[in-house]
Amino acid sequence: MKIVGLILHILLSLVLILILTYWFSAYNSAFEADRACHSQLSSYPNSTNLGCDHDTETHKWILYENQDNGVSANIIKRFRYRFL
Repeated sequence: MKIVGLILHILLSLVLILILTYWFSAYNSAFEADRACHSQLSSYPNSTNLGCDHDTETHKWILYENQDNGVSANIIKRFRYRFL
């Protein structure tokens, strides 16, 4: 019985660590994520076909590259922020 309790305690600790890591690795607000996206956008020398956009469903700012001929945009990086 002690082994089962120890295993459950270790699993609970690992889940808690993963949740906290996920929470604290995000930007504090959408504004910070927006600034990070535009900052990285300005670091590209030829950024004529690059852009930043806000995805309200996933609560992320997305750095993307437009494709020609109506093909879907290529996502370069996502900037996740805390919601609520």
